[in-house]
Amino acid sequence: METNIPMPVSMDWSKEEVADVVNFFHIIEKAHFNAVYREDILALYNRFKEIVPSKSEEKQLFRQFDQEAGVSCWKAVQTARKTEPGTKVKVR
Repeated sequence: METNIPMPVSMDWSKEEVADVVNFFHIIEKAHFNAVYREDILALYNRFKEIVPSKSEEKQLFRQFDQEAGVSCWKAVQTARKTEPGTKVKVR
């Protein structure tokens, strides 16, 4: 799934951190259209939290991406957390 959605990133992040945050947003978007493994979402979210430890900054980035992509980052992470290990998640 190739999209032209602007990704909310910080100029203060390294190239690796930008890539990791973009990968997180991509899997969030994918989870709204296709089933993805819950572990993939949670692993990328955990990496996202290493880069963005601030809850307020997380909410701001989620809000920006949600508005651009028409998805819900929070709902995808919450759905993954509530799903049994080893299963796939599709956000509805």
